Amino acid sequence: MSLHPELVRAMAGLPRGVRWHMAGRARSFPLQALCAEVPAEGRVLEIGCGHALVSASLALQSAGRQVVGYDIDAAKIRSAEQVAEAVTAAGGNLAVSVSTGGDGDSPVPAGPWDAVVIADVLYLLSPADQEAILTASAAELAPGGVLVLKELDDHPAPKVAFARAEEVLATRVLRITAGSHLHWRSADDWATVLERAGLKVSVRRVHRGYPYPHALIVGRRPGIVESGQRAAVEPVPGRGEPVDGDG
Repeated sequence: MSLHPELVRAMAGLPRGVRWHMAGRARSFPLQALCAEVPAEGRVLEIGCGHALVSASLALQSAGRQVVGYDIDAAKIRSAEQVAEAVTAAGGNLAVSVSTGGDGDSPVPAGPWDAVVIADVLYLLSPADQEAILTASAAELAPGGVLVLKELDDHPAPKVAFARAEEVLATRVLRITAGSHLHWRSADDWATVLERAGLKVSVRRVHRGYPYPHALIVGRRPGIVESGQRAAVEPVPGRGEPVDGDG
């Protein structure tokens, strides 16, 4: 997926290191596949938006999305704010902020959200915090809303080894990513957590053409009809269907 011209222009005004990081991530990340899982209209929350590469792409792709991104890293949000200004000027709808979670005890801002996106964030948290965020995110979805999770799978082995070595370098040596304890799960493990949160789940492995074992785990909250009865939900592919991996 080519980056939107307005996003490219916005990146030009960012510090060189940030530009390089965003450009490299755009080349090595299944951005098109992720964006395709998000409804074209409605309220979209990205947890851990970083420099807003994903949030900005979602907002520029469809003016019907009202995108909110938050991150605990104030330095990244300063760059994301510049990106958000450019997105707004181009007709998109994007707001970003520094945040550690929602109101009260919830780790997620109050919804309802038509989509919640979490991309390459949860592996930096403890298993308990991972499950708390996913459970809270599922609870804040609107009826029919989707939770789109992008994480690294546990196979194929060469891609896993490469990705994990890079993350150790980023978190413990270069310190460009916050987090000292890395907790990976398989795509199927992530799917189990979403199922326990009451979502209908599909798993899509999208690592073909990338050096990383990318996987999309998508959970959908059942819809509700006006009478208050549970509506039929569109069939969701079974786990691992389709598979775009290359072995």
